[in-house]
Amino acid sequence: MSWIYPFLANRSMLKLLLLVNIAGTIYGFYWYGWQLADTPAIFLPFVPDSPTASLFFVFVLIAFLLRKNWPLIEALAIVTLFKYGIWAVVMNILVYFVQGQLDFVGYMLIFSHFSMAIQGLLYAPFYRIKWWHLIIAAIWTVHNDIIDYVFFMMPRYSMLDQYTPQIGYFTFWLSIFSLGIAYYLCIRPNRFSLKLK
Repeated sequence: MSWIYPFLANRSMLKLLLLVNIAGTIYGFYWYGWQLADTPAIFLPFVPDSPTASLFFVFVLIAFLLRKNWPLIEALAIVTLFKYGIWAVVMNILVYFVQGQLDFVGYMLIFSHFSMAIQGLLYAPFYRIKWWHLIIAAIWTVHNDIIDYVFFMMPRYSMLDQYTPQIGYFTFWLSIFSLGIAYYLCIRPNRFSLKLK
């Protein structure tokens, strides 16, 4: 697997990923547009989950291109990219089982969000996350779950409304699992670590 890291660290690859993530972030905010339009202002930062996650990664990539690390943004990126990437995959698969079919957008969301989750993990050896960065990411992530499932600001899938309590429960434990993944890859003793050149 070590063969992939020089490829990931290549500046052309970083620039390509930056453009892809900028485009995905813009599309993501557009996708949430109708929900953001009727969201109370106080909740706006917590509604567009996936595009906010990819926006964090945009800043991670900018830092890498500047040959820098911004560890707090890295912590927010790895946790939220994995969490919301996997969440969207599971929700769209659930839509398929509830409706018996999935349209092109649904398949596109599965592919793009799975890729989102994987990219955050692949760059883990380059992150410089400390405990306090992960603690802040944990507060952000669990607070987002509270906003979503206590104040009902979660992404709207009307065909899944009957499963909201189960989805909220799943989402909370997915947050915990995502934080565990970030700890394992970025903080634990003797973790695999690389430097950008």
